[in-house]
Amino acid sequence: MNRLDGATAGLFVAWLAHDVEELATMRNTSRDILGSVPKWAPLPDELRRDGLSQAHVNLAIAIMGAGLAAASLDGWRSGGQGRLYQTCLHAFGLHGLSHIAGALVRRRYVTGVATAPVIVLPFWLFARRALKANQVRDTHSRLWPVIFLASGAVAHGLAHWATRRRPERNQ
Repeated sequence: MNRLDGATAGLFVAWLAHDVEELATMRNTSRDILGSVPKWAPLPDELRRDGLSQAHVNLAIAIMGAGLAAASLDGWRSGGQGRLYQTCLHAFGLHGLSHIAGALVRRRYVTGVATAPVIVLPFWLFARRALKANQVRDTHSRLWPVIFLASGAVAHGLAHWATRRRPERNQ
């Protein structure tokens, strides 16, 4: 395996290693974080009160995993030039930075911060260097910051919709 293969196929591997931490910690940390969201923010009361269920966390991570697997395949297939791959690679780096920023702002542990500086950011820098060394031109979408925010919102929105309690029905 050469560096370019490592940079493309490795996106999914790095995401998976990082998300093992999120899988193990997001449920427990979400109640505190979501409970501190300002009241004006559109957040369902049960999430604000109870945080995310483990079923929600599992499903949201699986949804993101499908997207990252597709991005890694796009990168490997295209020799690193795929727009989906490059957009997700940029968003992955921003994701790592957001974990570190969140921990600094909250002045304590937030889910994902343990692996962000040792997995996410080193992989992101490695992949960017590998692309540059292989003279892969930049094809990523200029909308990658929006895509970064939207992808998490969509994954969590779908997970909330799929795992929320349904009202009891009289038979």
